[in-house]
Amino acid sequence: MANNPIVNMFKVKELRSRIFFTFIVLAVYRLGSVLTIPGINPQALTSYFESMTRGNAFVDYMDFFAGGAFSNFSVFMLGVMPYISTQIIMQLALIIFPSLKRIAQEDGGQKKVQKWTRVGTVFVCLIQSMAVTVYAASIPGAVVISSSVLFKIIAMITVTTGTMVTIWLGEQITARGIGNGISMLIFAGIVARLPSAVWELGRMVKNGEINIVFVIVVIFMFVGIIALVVYEQQGQRKIPVHYAKRVVGRKMYGGQSTYIPFKINPSGVIPVIFASSFLTFPLQIATSLGPNVRWLNNLAAFLDPVGIWYNVFLVLLIVFFAYFYTQVTLNPTEIAKNVRENGGSIPGIRTDKMEEYMQKVLNRLVLPGSLYLAVIAVLPTIVQNLFGFPQSISMLMGGTSLLILVGVDLDTMSQVEALMKMHHQDGLVKKGKLRSRNL
Repeated sequence: MANNPIVNMFKVKELRSRIFFTFIVLAVYRLGSVLTIPGINPQALTSYFESMTRGNAFVDYMDFFAGGAFSNFSVFMLGVMPYISTQIIMQLALIIFPSLKRIAQEDGGQKKVQKWTRVGTVFVCLIQSMAVTVYAASIPGAVVISSSVLFKIIAMITVTTGTMVTIWLGEQITARGIGNGISMLIFAGIVARLPSAVWELGRMVKNGEINIVFVIVVIFMFVGIIALVVYEQQGQRKIPVHYAKRVVGRKMYGGQSTYIPFKINPSGVIPVIFASSFLTFPLQIATSLGPNVRWLNNLAAFLDPVGIWYNVFLVLLIVFFAYFYTQVTLNPTEIAKNVRENGGSIPGIRTDKMEEYMQKVLNRLVLPGSLYLAVIAVLPTIVQNLFGFPQSISMLMGGTSLLILVGVDLDTMSQVEALMKMHHQDGLVKKGKLRSRNL
């Protein structure tokens, strides 16, 4: 018991405080996920969704990221997806407009960008919450407030406030807890829905709705994918760097060899989350307002989460965001500049060709890594169409959920490992080491 890593985790006061704080915040988040917004009849919602024999693809998709909060019409029903969508827009704007990039690089520039992102999130929330009120009005008996205008105002303010509170909770986890806050909230939502998905799967097998052989095959496939995800997330390409000796005053520096670690998948699960969030915004607007507008109704059918075109766009966006996020976080020009300024060089590569060489290496790493993410992300649709699994089960037991669960878990474990080593404790694993994915 003395060498038990779980026990050692709680011996470190700082780590123990961070873990308890994270659990408290996640408990608050889950509580807000079941608090229905004012003016909504929960019984009518339950009856409406239970009456759907084949489920609602759009609601299941939204519930996947919100941890069931969307179908509850709770105060946290939009989750953190509006914030992620606004972050994507802001990052693209920094690349397109050089003036914004110069502002971001100034002293205090990142705080300005963060402020603009929050303001933009409010506008995105207002648009999405407006669509939610229209969707709620289409459900018989769901709205109990007679005045539609009053209900829209109350619902928009409540949902927008709930989303901003969710973002604040995520930031508190990042600052005072364990792991990346936004990713932990998505992680908690997926984990919270897993027990009900497993129970539903068992019920369908018992009733003969799904063949037990298919379930066993899918489970083995998911276990294999988890192992491959862990292996792929931990893989690195090491670029050797040699630093020449130099004399500063009476001391000699340099003369050592090291390496630059380029991960096989430098961006982790960020491309999957970004691509899903990028498609969520038009999908929600089209689905909520579709019954009243013909072309939006056609767009909602075109972007059906289980349809072929949605998955084609998802694959393309995952590849795009993999390259985009890698260029933002791992800029070969900046890395090569830092290496040159410190008197370093890559063996066999001319000094003025280092940027080109690093860019070539990154391109060769990002493409297979992004395609790997894309294949896993579309796996739930394949399972659903081949084996007849409901979308609510296939999305939670494979594809994107596995990437997020494994990726966030590895990142959190790496932070725990670092804190334990800092306090002279044994790590969580006896062999090897955990590497943070910098979510």
